[in-house]
Amino acid sequence: MTAIRPPFTLESATAKVRAAEDAWNSRDPQRVSMAYSADSEWRNRDQFLRGRDHIRKFLAGKWERELDYRLTKSLWTYTENRIAVRFQYEYHDAHGLWFRAYGNELWEFDEEGLMRRREASINDVAIEESERKFHWPAAGSRPADDAGIPTVR
Repeated sequence: MTAIRPPFTLESATAKVRAAEDAWNSRDPQRVSMAYSADSEWRNRDQFLRGRDHIRKFLAGKWERELDYRLTKSLWTYTENRIAVRFQYEYHDAHGLWFRAYGNELWEFDEEGLMRRREASINDVAIEESERKFHWPAAGSRPADDAGIPTVR
């Protein structure tokens, strides 16, 4: 598969966001980590990570705690080598309590299209299982006909 590289257009930035969403929905730390540069820097909530190995370990732990994880991302804006997204994901913990996480990410890419910087701000909201919005099969891509992030009313 050819990497989506900067400079970004609306079409390529949108494709980059969907590729990231699909990778994260796989819940495969190895697959996801390969989208990041070897020395990638992250701020994820209150954690600071550096490098693919650290990212892989972080993601493995994340998906051990966040069960039945389903994510949707939406392009917010882009420049030549940066993309901003908003996202929502749902998961439950080991006790069966459900959550929806809301957040924003700022991404910066190198010339090869690998993410060299990611800053994520995320808030979790407890929800009832009946309030879930994301019902596609776990560890699979969001269906093409699914609208993604629901409109807030």
